[in-house]
Amino acid sequence: MKLSQYAKQAGVTYKTAWRWFKAGELDAYQSATGTIIVRDKADEKPLTGRVALYARVSSAGQKEDLERQLHRLKDYAAAKGYQVAKEVVEIASGLNDHRPKLEMLLKDRSIGTIVVENRDRLTRFGSHYIETLLEGQGRKVEMLFLGDTGDELVDDFVAVITSMAARISGRRSNRNRVRQIRSCIEQVMNEPEEQEGK
Repeated sequence: MKLSQYAKQAGVTYKTAWRWFKAGELDAYQSATGTIIVRDKADEKPLTGRVALYARVSSAGQKEDLERQLHRLKDYAAAKGYQVAKEVVEIASGLNDHRPKLEMLLKDRSIGTIVVENRDRLTRFGSHYIETLLEGQGRKVEMLFLGDTGDELVDDFVAVITSMAARISGRRSNRNRVRQIRSCIEQVMNEPEEQEGK
């Protein structure tokens, strides 16, 4: 179908559909006359179950990033023609394997497709196991950006370095908090002595 028809069907403006085409987010091509044709989705494997979007950031200071991430997921879902049943946002480290919102999403068998921006938004390590288990249930994880280099060793190395950097950064901020608390306590402890001296 033509891009204008697709935009109308997807409920977006032509300009938005054009942006998606230019970004390579649509299964479409440009004919010799310049007309953009979006391929029919009838040939695609139908989705089973409902679609959920999952967005995650590591800290509360990244709330704006979380909103932008969710916006990109919504745009992607609209481009694919998905009817989104759930939008789940979570603020938690990708290294933390006790994330209640993700756990609830994974347990909800009515959700057939979980859409995430990239692999590390789901988890820093072991995403392949989650994908395999979901596939065994007839469900799937769909990613906007794979972000893989194609070299498993390099990808693992990057994940380990990212993990270690996050832990070091966390320890550093904890040390800074401890110093601040210690400084406040020492200041409070020294105040009575200063008042007695007056």
